[in-house]
Parts: sequence; structure tokens; C-alpha cells
Amino acid sequence: MALGVRAAPEGGEAESGREEKPPPPPRGFGAAVERSRDLVRRIKDEAGIPGIIVGVSVDGKEVWSEGLGYADVENRVLCKPETIMRIASISKCLTMMAVAKLWEEGKLDLDAPVQKYVPEFPEKVYEGEKVTITTRLLVSHLSGIRHYEKDITKVKEEKEKANRALKLTKSHQDKEQKEGKGIEKSDCVKQKKEHDNETKSRNSKPGRNKEFEQEEYYLKEKFESVIESLKIFKNDPLFFKPGSQFLYSTYGFTLLSAVVERASGQKFTDYMLKMFRDLDMLSTVLDDNEAMIYNRARCYIYNKKGRLVNAPYVDNSYKWAGGGFLSSVGDLLKFGNALLYSYQAGQFKNRNAKLLPGYLKPGTVAMMWTPVPKTEVSWDRDGKYAMAWAVVEKNQQYGCCRQQRHYASHTGGAVGASSVLLILPEELDPEALGAWPVAPPRGVIVTIICNMQSVSLNSTALKIAREFEKEKRAQCMD
Repeated sequence: MALGVRAAPEGGEAESGREEKPPPPPRGFGAAVERSRDLVRRIKDEAGIPGIIVGVSVDGKEVWSEGLGYADVENRVLCKPETIMRIASISKCLTMMAVAKLWEEGKLDLDAPVQKYVPEFPEKVYEGEKVTITTRLLVSHLSGIRHYEKDITKVKEEKEKANRALKLTKSHQDKEQKEGKGIEKSDCVKQKKEHDNETKSRNSKPGRNKEFEQEEYYLKEKFESVIESLKIFKNDPLFFKPGSQFLYSTYGFTLLSAVVERASGQKFTDYMLKMFRDLDMLSTVLDDNEAMIYNRARCYIYNKKGRLVNAPYVDNSYKWAGGGFLSSVGDLLKFGNALLYSYQAGQFKNRNAKLLPGYLKPGTVAMMWTPVPKTEVSWDRDGKYAMAWAVVEKNQQYGCCRQQRHYASHTGGAVGASSVLLILPEELDPEALGAWPVAPPRGVIVTIICNMQSVSLNSTALKIAREFEKEKRAQCMD
């Protein structure tokens, strides 16, 4: 297995394409690294991924980052922790951070009509009734604005098919539990389905994956501004009354970028790059084809004959906010830790008056991570969509059985790329906090990026997070 590791010297053997031994595991997490590396190798081999990079942080410290395979197959350039790839829809989480900051500063009203900021976007009518689209609806995909599919009939058919499948799955699991077959069997079934979904990508090449059949996925036009990119969809009819249904929409985030631009008084791209600097995310940039971006990986797909080929040329300037950024695992871990710190900082303030404030207020992150009614999550059926994040709430139905932990995640799929960012907060005991010699962030963050499309990575990220959490608990008990 070709590996790239953080310790590899610049210009040395790690970039020559030479096969290397796995790096020594970090102190204290050796077993978790070995098990997690095996999980990543499996998904890489089964899905035929040229290159994949994983990063893990525990309690705010990056404890493991590693690249497997090739960032550039033709030139035999290995993946390494510094490799930069398309992060696809994780871009939505970055955009939400900007929205939240502007809201905290009083510059953006989440419940005002979007026309307050973007008069270029026409007022909408649904079934003869004037309706209102707000920023709050945009960030939770409740606006009624279409995704890449223009045919509402096809969208409705797919939603009905997905809902029927979900009901069948849930009724089957409930029946097993009532008949006393035990949670162990249903958990095995769930794990098998997760495994099958993640390996399905080998057969989910363009032409078979319906989302990648859409022509607009492969736009080559370069848009000079986010306002200009609105022309793609702004005059199209809404698919439903805003607030009544969920429909995942990257174009909703294109409109959101225009709102951010006007609310901030800066170009959207300038505002985001400034925010990345504030967050110390110096490797996170626009997916600009013309720019010289060092450590950028190439993107790949499988053609109809099953051969690995370079992904087609696309220009993502029409969807910066919803899927147009490049990043590294190190930067995504920084981003996750900034959010987790902000989320937990309020719980530590009585213990340590010198604690710095988070980038956002604790209540703001709590709002972002509160599941929104009428939403759904395609990559995690335990979850609901919140504000640009999928959130799973803590839940346990039966004693000595499966415990559902609270976590937030987002996956991404782009032409020649897949990604996931998952945040698993530690369950803090408010009464014990004063006695702990600790500070936020507390929890495990996992991110995985790869240069192959249609790869499901969410359950792998959750398994890795649990491995590191388990080893962290073992250390605390020693």
C-alpha cells in the first residue's frame, strides 16, 4: 500500500512514489490507529480509490493524519497529510460559519426575505400564492429551490422511493426487536448495510449514480461573481412551498453566498478567505482551475469500461458556497475544533476565567446543531438536518443495548472527489467539570477526503471516531 506520512521530507521518497511502511502510531493511540488504518485500507481497496487521506484529532490535538495511495496516479505522487483535495459539500459547513458570524454581529437577519440582501433574486409564487424564502430556510434545505434535477416529477418519484425504503427498514428492525431477536442481530444488519453502501461506489460510476447524470454537475463556464451565477436557477419555479418540505439543494447555497456577500459588504470569496485566515486554515482555498495550488491532487473517475481515468474538467465557480472549496485534513480538523471549542466553551467558563472566547458563541453552535423538523439526511438515517450540518441526537431505547451518541457530520460528493467531516463531542458532566484539569475542545474529530467520486465515508468516519474515543477512555482508566 502506498502511504504518505507527515514525517516524510519535502522532495524525498514520499513524493517519488516509492512504497513505504506505515508510520509508527502516535503515542497513546497505537491500537486505534492500526484498527482505523485497516478500515481506511478496506474502503480504499473495495471502492477502487486512487488516493485517500484521513485525519483525527482528540481533545483539540491532531493525533493522526496519513495519506494512502496516490494524489497523482500518472506521476506517481503519493498522498500525504498536506495533500489538498475537493471537499465538495463540506463547503456548506464553512459557509454556515460565515452566516453564523454575520448573524452574531447583527449584520444578517436569518428570518428576513432574501430579497432584503439580494433584490436580483425574484420574489416567488407557489400555486398562485406569494411565498417567502429566508436565510434560515436556505441553510436547512427547506426553501423549495431545486438541486441539479430540473424535473419535479423525477424528484418526487425518487423521494417517494427513498421514503418507502426507509419505512421498510425501520419496520423490519422494530419487528426483530419485538420478537426478541435482540439488538445484536439488528446492529449486525445495520453494519452490513453501512458496509454495502460504502463499497457500492465501485459500481456507482458516472452514468449509474443519478446525481452525476445531471448536466449541470459538469458546467465549464467561469462565473465572475456569485450574483451572476444566480442566473442558472433564479427564474425556475419552486418545487414546493418554502418551509413545507426538505429538498437538498446546492443552488440554495449559491443564493446564500449572495446573501453573505451583501450582508458583509465584501465579495463572498474575499470574506471566506479572510475567515479562513482567522481560523488558521491556510490551505483552504477556492477550487480555481487557473491558480497554482501546491499539493493539489488530481481527480479521478471510472469510465464505462471500468478503467480509471481523469475526471472531466469542471468549473465550480457557480457553487463556491455549496461545493467549491479545496482543503487538507489538517485544515478541516482545525475548523472542526474551532466549532467544538465554541460549542463547549460556555460549560468551562466558571472554572477558568482566562478561557478565550470561541469564534462563535456556544448558543450559536447549539442552534446550528439543533435538528430541524421536516428534514432528513441521506448519508445517516439516524440523523436529521440542522443548519448546514447533519445531527444525530443521543438516544438509547433498551438497556444494555445500542447507544446512539450525539454527533454532527457532513459528507461531500463532487466530480472526482468524496469527503466527510465528523465531530463527536465528549459527553461532559457539568458537576465534574470544575475538578477536571482540562479545557475545551473535548471530543474526537475525524475527516476523510479522497480523489474518487461516489464514495460513502460517513460510517467509516464514525467507526474511527469511536476507536479513538474508546482508546482515550482506556487511557483515563489507567
